[in-house]
Amino acid sequence: MAATDLLDKGAVLQRDKETYAVVPHMPGGLVTPAALRKIADVAEKYNAAALKITSAQRLAIVGLKEEDLDNVWKDLGMKPSAAIGLCVRSIKFCPGTTFCKRGQQDSVGLGLKLDERYHGLALPGKFKMGVSGCANSCGENHFRDVGVMGTPKGFRLMVGGNGGVSPRLAQTIYDGLDEEQVLEKIDKIIKVFAENAKKHERLGRFIDRIGGIEEFKKMLEE
Repeated sequence: MAATDLLDKGAVLQRDKETYAVVPHMPGGLVTPAALRKIADVAEKYNAAALKITSAQRLAIVGLKEEDLDNVWKDLGMKPSAAIGLCVRSIKFCPGTTFCKRGQQDSVGLGLKLDERYHGLALPGKFKMGVSGCANSCGENHFRDVGVMGTPKGFRLMVGGNGGVSPRLAQTIYDGLDEEQVLEKIDKIIKVFAENAKKHERLGRFIDRIGGIEEFKKMLEE
């Protein structure tokens, strides 16, 4: 099977170079009991090696045979998560004011809207977003290409964070935003990045290349 076909199926080749993992899409890790039962049934039916809760709030079914992939997705009846490739990955978000006593802003509502808008969107480089409802930053907003953090006065928007070989912290560019303002600003960030970044370039490196955070803000406001 061609690599592009495997990518479309959300299949990730494993260390043994023979089996694959698939990751059903579950925005922010929110999942129904029925979906969990279905995932467990599929894992047993196709003799998966493991079920792995990922750091991106997903549940990976690991150790599947290539010839079973089509039937796995048919039985699941779920969409693949954007786990690999040059695109917007699953949006990570914490419980926020929906569930958490410490939440100061609605990270779940915002995270779901961002996921609906952008999940899987093709971009020059991989692109991660995290939304936290308070300064505890459980959505890891400081280590995302775009991070959003709830404060008592609204949302703080930051850009340019990432992990990897050269990790970096995101920088704050706007503060005290409401939800609609956050969505508007992120629309502009995505547009500028999509139109100007080089292939495989992360947002932080792009910002450095164009002259820093102030130059990036000018591009957003033009």
